[in-house]
Amino acid sequence: MIQVMEGVLTRIGELASRVGVSVRAPRSYEEQDLLASARSTGGQRQYPDSAVDRVQLIQQLYSAGLPSRATLELLPCVGTGDVTPVLLDRLSAERDRIDAQVSTLVKTRDWFDAIITTASTARSAGRPCPR
Repeated sequence: MIQVMEGVLTRIGELASRVGVSVRAPRSYEEQDLLASARSTGGQRQYPDSAVDRVQLIQQLYSAGLPSRATLELLPCVGTGDVTPVLLDRLSAERDRIDAQVSTLVKTRDWFDAIITTASTARSAGRPCPR
């Protein structure tokens, strides 16, 4: 992917530090065409300030369970705003999948809340936690 870099350029270590990832993450993203860098005359990777937001988005998508292939398919919409009916369907399907995950997580959190409340009440009364 060839991309003209304008504005302030950040080295890979600073980018990684700002986002809270290892330097391996941006390198990996480049290998998967998720991120682009320019090279300094010394051959060091340099990223535009917008790379911080892009790496954060990639991290969020990975955390939500999207594999790199799906992320690669979805990122052009973010960068250009261009969207096709197929991409809209994909975005909707991913949102629905994430909604299901959120629902499951909320139920699990509610279960933990109930156990914590029960255990705390029992402990305050000097009783063992009910089974």
